[in-house]
Amino acid sequence: MSVRDILDNINYKLVKGSLDTEVKNIIYDSRKVNKGDLFIALRGQNSDGHDYIDMAIESGAKVIVIDKKMEILDDVTVIEVDDTRKSLSYMASNFFSRPFEDVVSIAITGTKGKTTTSWMIKNILEEDNKKTGVIGTMGIFYDDKHYETVNTTPESYEIQKYAREMVDAGVKYIVMEVSSQALKVGRVEGILFDYGIFTNLTRDHIGDGEHSDMDDYIYSKSLLFKQCKKGIFNIDDSYYERMVKNSTCDIHTFGRDDKADFRIDGFKLFRREHFIGVEVNIKGVINDTFLINTPGEFSVYNGVCAIAVAYLLGCNIDSMKVALSKVAVKGRVEIVPVSDKYSVIIDYAHNGVAMENILTTMKAYHPKRIVSLFGAGGNRSRDRRFDMGEVSGKYADLTIITEDNSRMEDVNDIMNDIEIGIKRTNGKYIKIANRTDAIKYAIDNAMEGDIILLLGKGHETYQDKNGKKTHYDEREVIKEIINS
Repeated sequence: MSVRDILDNINYKLVKGSLDTEVKNIIYDSRKVNKGDLFIALRGQNSDGHDYIDMAIESGAKVIVIDKKMEILDDVTVIEVDDTRKSLSYMASNFFSRPFEDVVSIAITGTKGKTTTSWMIKNILEEDNKKTGVIGTMGIFYDDKHYETVNTTPESYEIQKYAREMVDAGVKYIVMEVSSQALKVGRVEGILFDYGIFTNLTRDHIGDGEHSDMDDYIYSKSLLFKQCKKGIFNIDDSYYERMVKNSTCDIHTFGRDDKADFRIDGFKLFRREHFIGVEVNIKGVINDTFLINTPGEFSVYNGVCAIAVAYLLGCNIDSMKVALSKVAVKGRVEIVPVSDKYSVIIDYAHNGVAMENILTTMKAYHPKRIVSLFGAGGNRSRDRRFDMGEVSGKYADLTIITEDNSRMEDVNDIMNDIEIGIKRTNGKYIKIANRTDAIKYAIDNAMEGDIILLLGKGHETYQDKNGKKTHYDEREVIKEIINS
């Protein structure tokens, strides 16, 4: 594609060279440049792409895109833009022939619930025979394909690249988790989403490299609702008014508030064989009852949000009911069928707040015991470990302290830190360094009516230990234990 076509609808200045230069690919990592590529210099937290322009040219880059004044003497085309990261989003869209114009796009933002809600929507759409792809925390998924991603919302080039791949494969709907950071720096710049969703907002992601304060966090989230046609909002959230304040989209709401379009009229917790979930009544635009196969009040909000989106997309009510009654999100309160007498659940909770949420949620189902099994990440805050130990000691009937991604730390040192936290309570606990042995202990000693929580790994399928990542999937571990 020519530079001229790649720069369509972008403000730019041709510093030198020709707009008719043909480009093979757009690259923002100088180490991946090949002959004939365009290199765009992005500013990151720890490095500046402008410092690697010489390396990119040595590797064969024909076009350089910058956003600061600098002299480049080599025989290459040089383009100057206002903001390279935001420009990359438009450039990638042009390069991949604007794939978001060929699908129905659903963007989800919020502190919690993005992953679960996106998969609930995907399950409903596919139950209604609508081919769907997902971009989010767990990666990129469509058909039987799965690509790993580094961030909740990938860089704009990857978003456009995989969206084009999905469209070419016949995908008609794309559900995407959109983080506040992605909105802030412009990774989804130029995309007009068909639907934007706001799940909730809590004090999170405030600090170095993220958001300077709560106002910045709220503002960044709210940007989504200036670039979508229809917005679906949690009306019960304390930040609802600030989310809709400057929105330019049509507004639809869900929640308990009497003004909600999709009103939660009540729910009850529901537990039976291999099912721990909720039954929820909805009034308003829809008047019906739904069974949702994930537990707790937060599942009510996630489920009703998914129902609202599906309804606006024209999905059949029966498709919603079937999909939600069997929905399972990998690593998010994921129930693993093991025994009729007790339940095993895998969840990604890996800090004190997340652990308290899932432990209190499970307590509401009145199990015989809650068995909490977890470790903590190495080379991370020790305070987090103290908090996790204290929370588990407070809410679980038995805590099994074990390993997680210990990285370059000694697992015993990490477990000792967790133990400091649990000793602040009267909670019973045991330490088993090997995670597989710990899971086997939990299963071998399970009592009828127990809920066993395997916390921390969630959707991950690896162990990071002593500088090396090895395959580790708790589902496979459980299967091997049961089979043996």
